[in-house]
Order: sequence, then structure tokens, then C-alpha cells
Amino acid sequence: GSLYAAFSDKRSLFLAALRAYDEQYREDFFLRVAADRPPREAIVAAFEGAARQSATGDVPAGCLMVNTALEVSPHDPEIRALVKASLGKVEDFFFEMIEAAKSEGAVPRVLAPRTTAQALLGLFLGLRVLTRSGADTATLNAVISQARRLLA
Repeated sequence: GSLYAAFSDKRSLFLAALRAYDEQYREDFFLRVAADRPPREAIVAAFEGAARQSATGDVPAGCLMVNTALEVSPHDPEIRALVKASLGKVEDFFFEMIEAAKSEGAVPRVLAPRTTAQALLGLFLGLRVLTRSGADTATLNAVISQARRLLA
């Protein structure tokens, strides 16, 4: 009863949980991987961290935001907007790290920051789906390797 008093219905509760998840996991995760690392290394650390979290069992395999993107957002415009905003922030993280890495000379000057960030987002989402499906370490490492190659 107290849950419905606070959130009125299951959908409102889900939206609040999704927003809290986004803040707790996405924001905190990317802040941690960017801390005390050069920008190029922060990008690679994001991929390694996502793969490692799955292997250690520290957090559930997969990602609530990715699962929601696949299962719920096609049917609910408000949830679709929340998912789009969250994934856009992940893309922006990659974009900002690429821009910073370019200014440091850590990635090629000809690297297109926005399209590379979009490609990295696709790889990152694929990695999250693979962790959810129980992919082996070799498969996860192949995705991480491709992320590195995009930055070379």
C-alpha cells in the first residue's frame, strides 16, 4: 500500500526505479572509469569494466536500461525518451573522451568524434547484451579489442 501511495501505480514505480538505476549505475560507472585516467584509457576502461562486472557477479549481468530499450521502449513514448536520453549521455561520454584524447594526441586527428562515439555506443550496448546472454570471455574480449581499434 505504501508503494502505491508514493508512486500511484506500477508504471510510476518502474519509471522512478529506471531513473534511479540510470543515475546510480550509468553516472557513477562513467565517473569512476574517467577518474584518474587519460581519456582514451577511460573509454577502454568502460568496456573492460562492463565485461568485468559481469564476470565477477558484482552486479547483475546485462543492463536494466538496455533491457528496457529492447522490451518496453517500443511501446511507451515516455520510457523511450528516458532510454534515449540515457543512451545519449553514454554516447556523449564517448564523444567527450574522444575530443579530449584528440587534443592530447592520443587518438588520430582524423578520427570523427561523433560517428566514432556512435559506433562505440553500439559496441558498448552489444557488450551489455552479450554479458546478459552469458557470452564467454573470448567473445567479450573481442568486443573490447574492436573498441580499441576504433580509437587507433
